[in-house]
Amino acid sequence: MKKNKVFYNIIFSIILQFVTILCSFIVPKLIIGSYGSSVNGLITSISQFLAFITLLEAGFGPVVKSSLYKPIVNSNKNEIEKLLKSSERIFKKISYFFILYVVILSIILPLRFASEYDNIFTISLIIIISISTFFEYYLGMVYKLYLQAEQRTYVIAIIQIITLILNTIIVCLLIYFKQSIQLVKLVSSLIFILRPIIQYLFVKKKYKINLKNVESDFEIEQKWDGLAQHIAYIAHNNADVVILTFCGNLALVSVYSVYSIIANTLRNIIQSFVGGLDAYFGIVIAKMDYKKLNNKFRIYECFYFIISTIVFSCALLLIVPFVKIYTKNITDINYIEPLFAIIIILSKFIQVIRQPYYDLVKVAGHFKETRKGAIIEALSNVIISILLVFKFGLVGVAIGTLVAMSIRTIEIAYYTHKYILNRSIINFIKLMILIIIEFLIIIFIYSIMPKIIINNYFDWIMEAIILFIISSIIIILINSLFYREELKIIINKIKQNRRNSYD
Repeated sequence: MKKNKVFYNIIFSIILQFVTILCSFIVPKLIIGSYGSSVNGLITSISQFLAFITLLEAGFGPVVKSSLYKPIVNSNKNEIEKLLKSSERIFKKISYFFILYVVILSIILPLRFASEYDNIFTISLIIIISISTFFEYYLGMVYKLYLQAEQRTYVIAIIQIITLILNTIIVCLLIYFKQSIQLVKLVSSLIFILRPIIQYLFVKKKYKINLKNVESDFEIEQKWDGLAQHIAYIAHNNADVVILTFCGNLALVSVYSVYSIIANTLRNIIQSFVGGLDAYFGIVIAKMDYKKLNNKFRIYECFYFIISTIVFSCALLLIVPFVKIYTKNITDINYIEPLFAIIIILSKFIQVIRQPYYDLVKVAGHFKETRKGAIIEALSNVIISILLVFKFGLVGVAIGTLVAMSIRTIEIAYYTHKYILNRSIINFIKLMILIIIEFLIIIFIYSIMPKIIINNYFDWIMEAIILFIISSIIIILINSLFYREELKIIINKIKQNRRNSYD
């Protein structure tokens, strides 16, 4: 059953990412086309400001999840319920604080955008967009974390797939019938309220967990360290949009959001191939089986780096042609920014390749030990971006992000190798050298090969398929020279899963 969980997690994570890709490109394009880049920039800014509240959830969330692994392994329902009850109280407090935060934003942001939109327009969007977030914290977050710790990420994925498809269909209809942007976003918020409700009902029925009468003074260890670390993470992740909002304009925010959607989509695609594996490693660490941890992580690491390098090498060369097609009929601002595109893809790639190590830190509960690196990342991003944004605009904030992510990736990889995996950092350095070589070879071959003239999505897909094949061959051949045993195990695992799917 445990193998089935991992398999379902990966399959439904992949399906979710394909659905997310489709929906995340359809909806913003319709909003830009129907309401303009400035409105899209306003929605992006509001969403990013509201996302700051997730620093509280994501600060506590990984700590809660890492605390759940041991009682789950021991089938200690009483301890699970006490931990969930304590967590529920925390998240309900967060939801109340969120209301206050929305009120503050409703005072500050309308003043910033007063020259473009009246106060009622901005305030109404802030309140509407915040609705689903409030219910997520108030009702569903505890149960979402429990499902993740139970290695049932696929349940969350199925719920998200259904609501994403439903939302996209209804939003398309509303925009087609020329409804207001407020109504469009209100319907989206109401649809996404279904997620926490369904998660709550599923856990209650499947695991017979009822927190209503549970009394708990259970203390969640390292919760403040987790919070401090994720405050830094959210500040880092949202710094670019906040800086552009106050130092640039909403149209620039819209340009940033288009490239950001693409970069985040690539990250999510890669994560879908390893969906739920962090929970698997959490269970292994809870059992203190460090030999198994090292063996399994070595295979996971090899597979993850191969997939990541293939995807991002293609993205580096194809992102600008894609944006040209995506924004073909949009003339209110220039969306073609090649240098910015390269830097934002490289920075996202660096963030992606550190994810396996960061996942280990989270499931091992090493929040206090790694919080300084998170704070340094956030501060360096904010300082460098502010210094460069006035002279270089989008490129300036992208450079800040690239430098900050590089610093944090080196730090987290070093810590994980030394204190969790107990192996030499040379393994990571070797992987990075291989990646640089692979990137350079792919760029050189692509520069000399004949290319399709890209005029539409079909041309772009054909070019992408060709480049994907070339990249895959180069990267797999190079890795086969240095990681032959790991590749053999990966291939055998894939074959085994295929046979099991036919049984």
